[in-house]
Amino acid sequence: MNTTINKDTTTNAIEPQWLLHRRSSGREMYSNLPTPSAKNENWRFASVLSEDIDSFKPTPEPEDSAIKHALTNSKLVEDSISELIFVDDHLVQSKSLPKDLIDKGVIFVSLNEAIEKHSDILEHYFLKDSTRLGSQKYFGLHAINVKAGAVLYVPKGVEIKEPIAVYHWANKEKGLICPHTLIIAEEQSKVSLIDVLASATQENIGLSISVSNIQAHPSANVYRKVIQNFNTKSLSFQLDSAIADRDTQLENIAINLGASKSRYENQIQINGSGAHATMYSLSVAEDTQEFDQRTFQTHNAPNSVSDLLYKNALFDTSRTIFSGLIQVEEGAQKTDAYQTNRNLLLDQRADANALPGLEILANDVKCSHGATTGNIDKDELFYMLSRGIPHRVSMQLIVLGFFEEIIEKIGSDSLAKNIRKLLEQKFSSKIKA
Repeated sequence: MNTTINKDTTTNAIEPQWLLHRRSSGREMYSNLPTPSAKNENWRFASVLSEDIDSFKPTPEPEDSAIKHALTNSKLVEDSISELIFVDDHLVQSKSLPKDLIDKGVIFVSLNEAIEKHSDILEHYFLKDSTRLGSQKYFGLHAINVKAGAVLYVPKGVEIKEPIAVYHWANKEKGLICPHTLIIAEEQSKVSLIDVLASATQENIGLSISVSNIQAHPSANVYRKVIQNFNTKSLSFQLDSAIADRDTQLENIAINLGASKSRYENQIQINGSGAHATMYSLSVAEDTQEFDQRTFQTHNAPNSVSDLLYKNALFDTSRTIFSGLIQVEEGAQKTDAYQTNRNLLLDQRADANALPGLEILANDVKCSHGATTGNIDKDELFYMLSRGIPHRVSMQLIVLGFFEEIIEKIGSDSLAKNIRKLLEQKFSSKIKA
């Protein structure tokens, strides 16, 4: 396993015609589609974007200080078997896969390298389908500018036990980054990948439009986690999609902590019977932060399961929006689908909006959806205080307990520990004694 430090990874390689065509389609999409407004059902309750999106631009090669910061602080995933680290969409370090996995045909490379060396694989998946949840315009901007990201291909029958990590750091003022993750898991393969999105400083105003695509072929097991921790002056779009084939196990966990406005769209298509897909999310909003969450669970095949659980904790005058739809097609009998949104208000001024929904065309299914919004249980708080636990600590323990249902699903003790630390850091500045 080798670690390579890269100073500049921009490529002069000629892009294939299929990619040029998709970039051109993205340009048309971005130019022709109107800026979304709250009048659009997919943007209901969301704040109008007042920022001039065109003022954010891709940035040149990062300075040595920014690279050093990224290399020093890319430690959230302690047990990764391979990793890529980007600063402002420039690859600054890569740790290659072990030789035995490379010999088995596993590919884990930067997007630029994949375009140059694996265009035949990329053509079937990369930038092929836009989001269906409202941010098509911004998907178009992503398609125009995307150059940084990770491509992971796992051949049939190959199991990778240790996680793979990708870090994306935003550093420049008014910088635009477009992270992209593509996971292709062939039949009976197994893999776990973790994306980390973060700011190098607390001051830089940035825009991130990230896209991830997962293609899980029959009996594949794919576990993907994403941690978004940009500074609170940034804008973040996360446009995630996945396709689950027969008998797949697909899990997506999202931790959202940063950005002034964060839009998270997550859509999954279940195209094979026996598939089991889970979608979990944890968000902590403070001050005037807004987390806008849109989900789409589509069941196109019978005898499949999907389970969604999104939890939000809100301080101050922060806002969250959850809008989710379970869609069951006519032939998808014996579908078992759940959708739950739970919001914990830590300030009377906070605002949580929930719009769960069902669209069922089959007549033999088990589907449910629900949303709850409430405050900290006064009896639970009183019990802790009566046992001598300080008010500040009691509040923090209750909120951490609220999230533990999701944290315990992470699967890695070290990553779960580090995420708890991130939560504690955020809580410590907000929970008053």
